Amino acid sequence: MQKIRHESVAPPRTQRLASGGEIDAHRHDDHQIVYASRGTIAVTTDAGSWVAPASRALWIPAGTVHQHQAHGELDLHLVGLLATDNPLGLDEPAVLAVSPLLRELIVAYTRDPDNDNPPHLRLRAVMLDQLAVSPEQLLHLPAPTDPLLRELHDILRADPADNRVLDDLGRQFGAGARTLSRRLRDDLGLTYPQWRTQIRLHHALVLLADGIPVTAVAHRCGWSSASTFINVFRRTFGHTPGTRPTTA
Repeated sequence: MQKIRHESVAPPRTQRLASGGEIDAHRHDDHQIVYASRGTIAVTTDAGSWVAPASRALWIPAGTVHQHQAHGELDLHLVGLLATDNPLGLDEPAVLAVSPLLRELIVAYTRDPDNDNPPHLRLRAVMLDQLAVSPEQLLHLPAPTDPLLRELHDILRADPADNRVLDDLGRQFGAGARTLSRRLRDDLGLTYPQWRTQIRLHHALVLLADGIPVTAVAHRCGWSSASTFINVFRRTFGHTPGTRPTTA
């Protein structure tokens, strides 16, 4: 059984991780903001996984057991908040949009984490104000609890380009499309196309972080063309997959 580290405080800091690097399962008594100004960070909990490129940050509530994995060379910025200080009012992990201003505030604040002079504290206050108005992004890939859906999840995660219809997939483990669709609604509140698209987008973010060309990513993730993939990506993330936000 994996041992879970307990860190009472989540201090502000910066950290570099090589592609594929991990931070093992742990929890804090503090809330935490996790932001990668370079690369893509994946956070996994019992409730599922969240992936955030440089235009997004992750909110990890106090007490949540989580682990990190780097995709691409990662410049990681971590900000801890007291459990009583919750500017977002969120009790579950979430992905947040990061504006250019918020990006600069997080990077500047974590670059000098031990500084407690008045200007630095004011910078922190503005950063928290910006976090409070950052829109939540629906980039959560929920982990199914239903045993049949777990089998389907394993198939789709292993090959996101698998374009078989739900009936054909279900035959591998003796379930029909109607049964799987009903269980998806009951367990995850999603239709099959919605769930498959989320799985594909999460995989696409990982491949893009590893430097795979956009056209190759589109085909590896099951889209019929690069243009279709680009349109779905733009609607979800607000920019094209070839666009990289500027970072400090």
